[in-house]
Amino acid sequence: MILLEISSGWESFFQLLGILLVFLLVLVLTYGVTRWIAGYQQGMMANRNIQVIETFRVSNNKFIQIIQVGKKCLVISVCKDTINILTELTEEQLIWKPSPEEKNPVNMNENFQEILNNLKKKIPRK
Repeated sequence: MILLEISSGWESFFQLLGILLVFLLVLVLTYGVTRWIAGYQQGMMANRNIQVIETFRVSNNKFIQIIQVGKKCLVISVCKDTINILTELTEEQLIWKPSPEEKNPVNMNENFQEILNNLKKKIPRK
């Protein structure tokens, strides 16, 4: 009887451990996919005429943004229902100037098999 209770306790422990591992795997996959999608969207927006350089949160739903439209840099306020242009900046007034070298373009030619192989290399084998 005692042996059955001990093995049942160990089974419960391993089931709990398995569920925790599956939960952690789902969290890691969610984080990875979110980062990948964000990189993909930045890659798609990299060659556009409008780019958000910096965003500062003033309150819960109010932001001040520095955006680049063509060759102009604008400071705008973004509120719940309105967007207002505050001022125009010159490139010399910016502390950080966007450059193509600082951007991390996403390799759009990488297929799923290459991504899977890269993940397999990073996961340690037992």
